[in-house]
Amino acid sequence: MTKKKFYAIAIGHRPGIYDNWPEAEKQVKGYAGAKFKGFTDRAEAEAWLRAPQCSQAKTGGREKTVPAVVAPHRTGEINIYTDGGCSHNPGPGGYGAILVFEGKEQELSGGFRLTTNNRMELMACIVALHVVEDKNRPITVWSDSSYVVNGISKGWAIGWRNRGWIKSDHQPAVNPDLWAELLNLTEKMDITFQWVKGHAGHPLNERCDQLAVAALKIKDLPVDEGYPGK
Repeated sequence: MTKKKFYAIAIGHRPGIYDNWPEAEKQVKGYAGAKFKGFTDRAEAEAWLRAPQCSQAKTGGREKTVPAVVAPHRTGEINIYTDGGCSHNPGPGGYGAILVFEGKEQELSGGFRLTTNNRMELMACIVALHVVEDKNRPITVWSDSSYVVNGISKGWAIGWRNRGWIKSDHQPAVNPDLWAELLNLTEKMDITFQWVKGHAGHPLNERCDQLAVAALKIKDLPVDEGYPGK
């Protein structure tokens, strides 16, 4: 069962504790210098709210709050937040994803005993898109991986595939199995990939990171069959 999330808004239109992201987003969207964080425990959210820890920079002896990245959601669209990583790279790896639609959130995660950061970033997107039931709706994927976002948005992956998985520098493309699967999934979708700064305070991006880290620590992880060094 998916754990309930709580969002603590320290600075925003209406500070407080919110139990769903759409309502929390309204309080920080467009608010310069917003401070907020997501939690799975209300008590932790309340404790943080009493002493909020936010990314800050000092300028001229005065503290300046770095605004958190807030994703503008379009009405009727499905938003997917993803993250992936591994220990030592290559090493045990995990991925996390959160699907957001009509005020509801669905968490997904998993891991492999030996893989890479980039493979887990790709896997997070692939697993999430497989779960989407209504693939005719507009979809936005939010990832902190430039590798993933640029690979799709700038057409790099399509170019690699057209050249038989060879890059423009004539070197073999890495992770062709996962890129092929991701391209097959996205080609008939109304989908946009957007980069979001990692570890910048966005609660859904932070939660995906937590899911990925927890997944890579699970014992007896399966083999990543597509990784050459398995």
